[in-house]
Amino acid sequence: MDRPLSTADSLAAATHTPLPAADGTSLKEPQPHFLDSRTPSSVGQGGASALGDSTTAFGKGELTNSDGAGSAIEEPVANPAKKRRTLTFALIALLALAVVVLAVILPVYFKVIKKKDGNTESASSSSSNGGSDGSAAPTPTSTAAPTRATTGGDGSTITAEDGTTFTYANSFGGIWVADPDDPYNDGARPNSWTPALNETFDYGKNRMYGVNLGGLFVLEPFISPALFQKYPGTVDEWSLSVAMAADTASGGLNQLEEHYKTFITEKDIAEIAGAGLNYVRLPVPYWAIEVWPGEPFLEKVSWKYIVRLLQWCRKYGIRVNLDLHSVPGSANGYNHGGKANQHNFLNGVMGYANAQRGLNYIRVITEFISQPEWKNVVPMFSILNEPIVTTIGRDTLRSFYLESHKVMRDITGFGEGKGPYMVIHDSFQGLDSLAGFTDGADRIGGDVHPYFAFSGAGDSPTIDSGTGAGAGNGWPLRACNRFASMMNDSRKALGVSVAGEFSNAFNDCGLYLRGVNGQTDYAGDCGPWNDYASWSEGIKAGIQVFAGAQMDNLGDWFFWTWKIGESSRGTVEAPLWSYQLGLQGGWMPTDPRTVVGTCASVGGASGTWDGTFAPEMTGGAGAGLSNEAAQYPWPPTNIAGAGVAAAALPSYTATGPIVSLPAPTFTDSKGNSISRGSGWFDAEDTALAPAPVASCTYPDAWDAENAAVPAQC
Repeated sequence: MDRPLSTADSLAAATHTPLPAADGTSLKEPQPHFLDSRTPSSVGQGGASALGDSTTAFGKGELTNSDGAGSAIEEPVANPAKKRRTLTFALIALLALAVVVLAVILPVYFKVIKKKDGNTESASSSSSNGGSDGSAAPTPTSTAAPTRATTGGDGSTITAEDGTTFTYANSFGGIWVADPDDPYNDGARPNSWTPALNETFDYGKNRMYGVNLGGLFVLEPFISPALFQKYPGTVDEWSLSVAMAADTASGGLNQLEEHYKTFITEKDIAEIAGAGLNYVRLPVPYWAIEVWPGEPFLEKVSWKYIVRLLQWCRKYGIRVNLDLHSVPGSANGYNHGGKANQHNFLNGVMGYANAQRGLNYIRVITEFISQPEWKNVVPMFSILNEPIVTTIGRDTLRSFYLESHKVMRDITGFGEGKGPYMVIHDSFQGLDSLAGFTDGADRIGGDVHPYFAFSGAGDSPTIDSGTGAGAGNGWPLRACNRFASMMNDSRKALGVSVAGEFSNAFNDCGLYLRGVNGQTDYAGDCGPWNDYASWSEGIKAGIQVFAGAQMDNLGDWFFWTWKIGESSRGTVEAPLWSYQLGLQGGWMPTDPRTVVGTCASVGGASGTWDGTFAPEMTGGAGAGLSNEAAQYPWPPTNIAGAGVAAAALPSYTATGPIVSLPAPTFTDSKGNSISRGSGWFDAEDTALAPAPVASCTYPDAWDAENAAVPAQC
């Protein structure tokens, strides 16, 4: 079922790996505390810088003209001996220059340009996460070398799609790759210790150091406050969309496209790689695929920018955990679920019907990201963000999880490299609540969001206790002891386990953090905690150690979030939640490897794990459906809040047209279009999509918790 991915050989890792530092550590991968006894100070910095901008290396001024311009060094005929000596020196110099030019050009030719000659040997890929199947790709319409550099490292010049340039700053040996004639080249890597995209990422050995790109495609008031401040009374994306649509003078709902274009740019992704990170978690809404009548969201427009961002991640070697953050009816009633204070997914009269739509959107996304062009970039799919199990019910949520797994594996097949990992949230019950019912299932991972800000924030003590060994005023120790062995126990019992969200917030201060009209629990004055410009060095040191303690104990993590937008006052008013601002302000670790050992240094608790998963957890022998699938059938027996059996609830019929996600079109160096993939990996998946029953009058799918059950549905 795989199509050839690329005509290019991967860039050889050895070519671009920095030379070892004097201490011999720069080529070593970071080791978690349960595998590595080194102290944080013994972790190397990633070595020397890598390739610069090839446009500088091959500038026209450095090449000999073809018209024999050696006449420029002629001497008068009256001194033949001097002329012979001069010519001899010139010939030696030209010969040396030729040797240098050949030494530089030939490797680039064979590794970057020659790859386009259709040689099938160069189409191979070593990644078990995806890549080419070894067969030849279609011959490109042009084999001419692109005029811009197609790869580079620290100090190289990046030209963005709008023509602006910036310098790539990556002291960790990261290599970017962007070849217009081979847009699906997966040879990039974000740093020296992370495998390139077309190499295997070993989740037992390689750590996930990541950030969320929250607030980009799923809006939240505290992340993009100015958008909401423009329209007083708006509290979520639903109400904001309604208000924007009515404001035609300002561009209506299409104002959101400007946010998609500008909130996160290519430079952000380059900075993420330069910060030593190797993963992003990307929240996306279902309305990137479609909306149904009555739903006010901007339909489909964000998809164009989602694939643009995925392509930027490919360029810098960043892997993506794609997170379906919002589903029809909302799975939690939070403002980031689409509509605040409404929970109609797996809950209420429309709970089952909304879940039918949700399963179809999981199917549509899986079809796209399982294509060989994208599966190296998106090896992980978080299918449902923060469902509230205390409302939904444990068995019903497990039924949905296992049905989602079946939908995905019906598309991808079973086994390592066949489609993404499926990641499920613990619903704030602890990762141990996920153990058992997934036994035997092919590549199901667990997700926990261990925030401090929303539990016991009322009497939170200060974090400022100076800059010395005791920095953090006990908060680092709290973090280590609170998480203790949670992550390592989950890796043994469940499989790949991540902290999909966490932050530096030790209190719930921050503009709109509790919602536009929300009230904080913090008993003190939030003003100083929102005014980062006034923070002391002790505050900054304390936050940095607190961040490091969380990172150390969690092991595989995604900070929430990379960027907080400015408020209408022109400043960031929730600074404890911005990784980027923390780097700029000096309160985030500049090298995530250095946090290893933080918990040991403060006397904190820690679990152990030998780095080995059970085979089925990573797609090995025995991987299939869950051994417990029969105990959690789909449809489920009951839907909470409905008042009747699930079988009596409104449902949709499989008569709707199949909706697929379009692949982007690229332009090669000769101006020809390159478009690969249909957006649909499994050609045998021809089932129709959910659609309303013509004779049924459905309740409002976003407000049906107490609705009457309609007849004939």
